[in-house]
Amino acid sequence: MTSQQQQDAFTERIAGNEALIWKVCRLYGETEQDRQDLFQEIMVQTWKSFDQFRGEAKFSTWLYQVSINTALSGIRKKKRMIPVVQRDVMPEITDFSSPPEDEQLQQLYHAIAKLNGVEKALTLLYLEDRSYKEMEVILGVSESTLRVKMTRVKEKLRQLINI
Repeated sequence: MTSQQQQDAFTERIAGNEALIWKVCRLYGETEQDRQDLFQEIMVQTWKSFDQFRGEAKFSTWLYQVSINTALSGIRKKKRMIPVVQRDVMPEITDFSSPPEDEQLQQLYHAIAKLNGVEKALTLLYLEDRSYKEMEVILGVSESTLRVKMTRVKEKLRQLINI
């Protein structure tokens, strides 16, 4: 695959899954600037590892894995340092605006923001109707453990929303 073909394939795949990335950014970024920085960092990490996508899982599953790992890595570092990437190497993606949200969704995100990193990821995947098998691949946690964690997370969210 030529460099241009790879860039075109990357741009096409990202365009079809941009909302997925924004969901991760909304959960892990506290401010709009944090979200945009995280979006850019996820884009860089996705581009860096794009040639490693083998198609064994759905692209969206792989993209969730890259996005969540990038977000969790940023939390661990407690600094968001965006690597410098040459413009001619990474495809140009200019629309970095996050999608609008309604009030009910904002309340849900506010409650989810109080969860820890793995709980946030699990909640996001659950809300996306991902199967526990797929969650297992993305998060690297056994299916039975995920089911127990999800039960606990649901209870936590019920308590947070009823406060």
